[in-house]
Amino acid sequence: MTQATLWFANALLAEGWARDVRLELADGRIAGIATGVAAAPGDDRHAIGLPGLPNLHSHAFQRAMAGLTEVRGPEGDSFWTWRELMYRFVERLGPEQVEAVAAMAFLEMLETGFTRVGEFHYLHHDVGGAAFANPAEMAERVAAAADETGIGLTLLPVFYAHAGFGGQAPTEGQRRFLSTPDSYARLLEGSRVAVGKLAGGKVGVAPHSLRAVTEAELAEITSGASGPIHIHIAEQIREVEDCQAWSGAAPVEWLLDRFPVDGRWCLIHATHMTSSETQRLARSGAVAGLCPITEANLGDGLFPAPAFLAAGGAFGVGSDSNVRIDAAEELRTLEYGQRLAHRSRNVLASEAGRSTGAELYRRALIGGARALGEVEHAGLAVGGPADLVSLSADHADLAARDGDAWLDSLVFARGAGAIDGVWRAGRQVVEQGRHRARSRIVARYRAALEGLVQ
Repeated sequence: MTQATLWFANALLAEGWARDVRLELADGRIAGIATGVAAAPGDDRHAIGLPGLPNLHSHAFQRAMAGLTEVRGPEGDSFWTWRELMYRFVERLGPEQVEAVAAMAFLEMLETGFTRVGEFHYLHHDVGGAAFANPAEMAERVAAAADETGIGLTLLPVFYAHAGFGGQAPTEGQRRFLSTPDSYARLLEGSRVAVGKLAGGKVGVAPHSLRAVTEAELAEITSGASGPIHIHIAEQIREVEDCQAWSGAAPVEWLLDRFPVDGRWCLIHATHMTSSETQRLARSGAVAGLCPITEANLGDGLFPAPAFLAAGGAFGVGSDSNVRIDAAEELRTLEYGQRLAHRSRNVLASEAGRSTGAELYRRALIGGARALGEVEHAGLAVGGPADLVSLSADHADLAARDGDAWLDSLVFARGAGAIDGVWRAGRQVVEQGRHRARSRIVARYRAALEGLVQ
């Protein structure tokens, strides 16, 4: 049994802030919590402790594209033109490069306070579109990157079979993503073996979108799912219009009418919903997977957050395209988008006197944990994962603050710059703001990028 003891002058526990907190860690989980106690000899001492945030939606390989798609095209740009650039970029990625890029993305997630990632993994085949001899070759590379960096992994192998609603034939650019139900079953089996070697590793299922699966395929791959179920939905206006033209219903409406959507499900983006869809999704118990930085970068639109939260909805945040990785910035961008849309401030605080940063952090923690399969444990509690973040009390932006005001400063003032330590499954992976394997991982990433971009 691996054991450690951490002592924090202040820590955000599941029930709220507490002082003089001693956490006993054993085998990657929190075995005991004592509050109001002095540090004991040998305790690892820190100032401010928080639970690490879940990153519920990532395409790790897209980290390599960050900054490379910001040149205006001849006829204007959109999500759809960006997607064509992504397809061309994917043609160059081999297994070693995928592993190097994923390790870089996971390192940055940990340094900014994400401690578990939901990797929505859809790059399955070789550069020609043929299956590898090992169908889980690429999944194993993602798992290897998670193992090297120490991040918690919920692997979400993607089922992708069609180019559009109604079972349209896939395009050439999608050839590396494609599965049949039988090949997908083999992929899941191999993914479970790969992830089973990781501390706290989990596997879910991920139908890519209603564009990419038929109703029968969606039923087949979700009916026996024992873990999380994630799907892209209603990200773009054109997607909504195409779904209505095909079925007579908007995407979220179509899904809720035909499938038993519940707390196992995470609907990624769900940006463009009617009022009825918003209310129904909130009542279903499904988590809305919001990716504010990517949604802003791609020009997706703004999620109807106030109405969704007022109806009791749950959300988490994800880094999606990984164009910029920063847990606090995802929360800040979510709130700032709502402020611009509603021309108001502190939009997502539920009532007078509530801290906006603290509400965003707690909601994203609870919703993200549910979406990634940590249903019973969200936050620092006995039996929960020993996934922690420490903030530097010496940082100027945290001076003269206490409790939820630290979270407001983390989200709206400083972000990742205030983080000095991160523990995942009880093991410290970030110290003095830097991942312990940063030099090695960055060097390998740079070498991979030079081969890809040149």
